[in-house]
Amino acid sequence: MRSAFEAWAQRDGHIVRRREDKPDEYLVFETQRRWVIWQAALAHGKSAAATAKFAAAKAPAQAETAEKAAPMAPDEATVRNKVLNEVLDAFSDLDEADGIEGVLKVIQSLKKKQKVLAEEKAG
Repeated sequence: MRSAFEAWAQRDGHIVRRREDKPDEYLVFETQRRWVIWQAALAHGKSAAATAKFAAAKAPAQAETAEKAAPMAPDEATVRNKVLNEVLDAFSDLDEADGIEGVLKVIQSLKKKQKVLAEEKAG
């Protein structure tokens, strides 16, 4: 997962050097911030996929109808990019002064949003 992030970050022009004292953190704050966002996006995408599988298992007839209506499911890269863009949009309002606390608040709001969507689909 980290190698995919670093390849993406380098293509985007970010410095991916890690700290010597804390090898799990990046030297540049913006890269570290994007790493946290990347992880949140993947977690958000996994929960969305789990919700979709749950809904399909709950209503197999509806799932079959949906499959017939959309015979080609989007490939995994497209889904990842969509989720990543959704999460990056959620983070776009943060200032650098918000720091990691702001990032955590956005992650929590995304989790709450995902929970509400899951409850709506289940109910």
